[in-house]
Amino acid sequence: MPLKSRITATGSYTPRKVLSNSDLEKIVDTSDEWIIERTGIKERRIAKDTEAASDLGVEASRAALEHAGIKPKDIDLIIVATITGDMPMPSTASLLQNKLGAKKAAAFDINAACSGFVYGLSIADGFIKTGNFKKILLVGAEVLSRFTNWQDRTTCVLFGDGAGAVVIEPTTEDRGVLSIHIHSDGSLWDLLNIPGGGSRHPASEKTLMEKMHCIRMKGNETFKVAVRTLETLVVDTLKENKIKPSQLNLLIPHQANLRIIQAVAKRLHMPMDKVFVNLDKYGNTSGASIPIALDEALRTERIRNGDYVLLEAFGSGLTWGSALIKW
Repeated sequence: MPLKSRITATGSYTPRKVLSNSDLEKIVDTSDEWIIERTGIKERRIAKDTEAASDLGVEASRAALEHAGIKPKDIDLIIVATITGDMPMPSTASLLQNKLGAKKAAAFDINAACSGFVYGLSIADGFIKTGNFKKILLVGAEVLSRFTNWQDRTTCVLFGDGAGAVVIEPTTEDRGVLSIHIHSDGSLWDLLNIPGGGSRHPASEKTLMEKMHCIRMKGNETFKVAVRTLETLVVDTLKENKIKPSQLNLLIPHQANLRIIQAVAKRLHMPMDKVFVNLDKYGNTSGASIPIALDEALRTERIRNGDYVLLEAFGSGLTWGSALIKW
């Protein structure tokens, strides 16, 4: 059998503080009913003032390493998918490497927004297949609450904080990552973005006053593109692997909006009991959402050995991607 990559362990961490829809009713013109009807979200987790992306990531990473039965010194490479890193430089992965004590691991960040974990998995898969690395730690960690405009009722209800991590190792068994597909369309960048803080609009009094460091989204347009794109993505991924939708045991989508998830499942004629959903508890945690969901799916025995599991994501960029795994 040719060398493949395999996720051998998972871990996740979410902050203790819960921000419910009723809490949001007190700070912005919204209601629990409105939020649930349009998003499916009931609550989200908010990091403490002292917690940054690397702090969430280290907790998720320690859980994954413990489940894998390996030490930080065994890790060859750390990849962190984040758009809310601790600072512009160094990378959050470097800070995480130091906190873990993974002294021999190379470390870098990637920015593919909500598709970050799938993009990171594609990189890790390539490194494993070339034989360059044997134990890779892939982490999705986000503190989106720091980049949320709490006066914007259309976006502040969506986002939460959290981290998920996986250990990826080589295998020659009939299991592991079967295929990964990643795509981008930069012409649609303005549908979802944070315009301030970079070299285009560096931090200034003007950018702060205009809240350019906060998430901006054109919700209706993003919804339409997401549903259409994700349906095609899933169909193409299954077709390439000669897998029928009925053979798929579990779909783990990026946890952005329940209406998007339901619309995609409906178009695929896939029952919702084959779709993993936990966004009601955490909201949209961007690059952390799929690894958090994957960890929960495993811990609740929604995934068993031999199952076909499909991960799919869509996010700012625009970016989208999928990964088909035989567990």
